[in-house]
Amino acid sequence: MRGLFQWADGLPSNERVNTTHNRMRAQHQAFFASLFFSRLADQILLFLVPLVVFQTTQKATSSGIAFFIEAFPRYIVFPVCGALCDRMSPVTVLRASQRYRALACAAGMAGFAALGGIGWLIALSAVCGALTSQGLVAREVLLPQSFVSERFEKVLSYAQIADQVGVVLGPMLAGLLLGWWRWEIVVGVAALLFFAADGATLLWQRASRFEWTMRGHEPVNWLAPVKTALAHVARLPGLGRLVALAAAENLVIGVTLATSAAMVTGLHGRRDAFYACVQTAGAIATIAILLVIARVRIARNALGLVSFVAIFAGGLIAGLSPSVWGYVAGFLLIVGFDKMFSIYIRSVRQAIIPAGDYGKTLGVVIMLNNLTQPLAGLLVGLFSGNGRIGAVVVAISLGMGALGAVAVLASGLRRSGAPRVARLGDRSPDSVE
Repeated sequence: MRGLFQWADGLPSNERVNTTHNRMRAQHQAFFASLFFSRLADQILLFLVPLVVFQTTQKATSSGIAFFIEAFPRYIVFPVCGALCDRMSPVTVLRASQRYRALACAAGMAGFAALGGIGWLIALSAVCGALTSQGLVAREVLLPQSFVSERFEKVLSYAQIADQVGVVLGPMLAGLLLGWWRWEIVVGVAALLFFAADGATLLWQRASRFEWTMRGHEPVNWLAPVKTALAHVARLPGLGRLVALAAAENLVIGVTLATSAAMVTGLHGRRDAFYACVQTAGAIATIAILLVIARVRIARNALGLVSFVAIFAGGLIAGLSPSVWGYVAGFLLIVGFDKMFSIYIRSVRQAIIPAGDYGKTLGVVIMLNNLTQPLAGLLVGLFSGNGRIGAVVVAISLGMGALGAVAVLASGLRRSGAPRVARLGDRSPDSVE
């Protein structure tokens, strides 16, 4: 490797630029390949749980409860993951996440072979979900440090595209493999993909020569980062509104994830292959939207408004439509615009949170954003019996709209009151806040 760079130093300037560009391009490809393999394996597991549980029990309530068990650990661990990324290298955190997910899949397969039962699938998915959160926070911390010369919205768009390619192929691959093998063998394929993701991360790490330095001294008390993050959520202008809007949006995302298998294969009576096609179509729609965002500069507020309204409308259409094609239209709106809303949230959030507290604050913020997903699954498990699944989807969608409206109105009232408070402070310099 040293000889390669010594040889490059002797090249003409334009050839040295091309060599450097190709080296940077290769390391970025390895980074996004790692993201792709990891997402592909995650999506296989996400596809398996609701489908296998519903096929085994024939109850939408069971799918909702299974989704809650799988999703709750995924989001409750975010504060710990964020604090971890401020204390040690995010590359180390990311690689551990990928290796342990592969081992969890292997352990689940061994447990099923020894004792049987779909509980092993739910359990390994819960463990992998928690480790996925660890990897997600580590990548989020790495992105602004690894692509410092690029516009952040553009970087997020390409990262989301790599992510969504995995989402596109995940259901297709899982559906294809389920046609040949039992679910536990498909879990083994997911384990191999997690190992592939770790290998791509190692290639990126060596090519980029990424070095992590701790910003300041981190306290030993693990509650201190959580307190700092909650203080930022309460005090930093705009951050609380972002959390509330994301929590509202994730209500509809959660109910969609929890009910899509039951709605398509149960309520509308379609085959597993049709369900896989619906999932794939949603991912393709997302990629198309992300490509537009990557190539066209769109105002941040427009990203947020358009995507929030589209997801809200999609939830209502999916819940109210008596036909499967109406459900598919609502599903495509929800899934297609979810990543656009994610880019809005992430780009605004990255500009608000202080760099020194980014990891710890990010972990708490993502937890607060996403706890409504397992809550939606729990609501499905409690209230969707006796054919009420469509009504639950509609009610949760209306809850999203109400929570979003309250968040926007509260933020507007706070902004309108801030100048008046400042003027009062100018008029009474001895006052204490």
